[in-house]
Amino acid sequence: MPALYILIPVAIALVAFAIWLFFWAVDSGQYDDLDSPAHSILFDDEDPLHKAGVEQAKESSKQDKPDA
Repeated sequence: MPALYILIPVAIALVAFAIWLFFWAVDSGQYDDLDSPAHSILFDDEDPLHKAGVEQAKESSKQDKPDA
């Protein structure tokens, strides 16, 4: 019986902390967008080096062609 005098307030404090933590997470925007991160793994990131290589290839092909 004396253990209940300790365990019940500890359990209530733990539940109160969990509720506070949940509301803090909701208020800080942790649950705003749950779908985009899951779908973003399916798409490749754009490689800036690849883009630069394409632009350089276009410029060199323009320089190689004689004007008519």
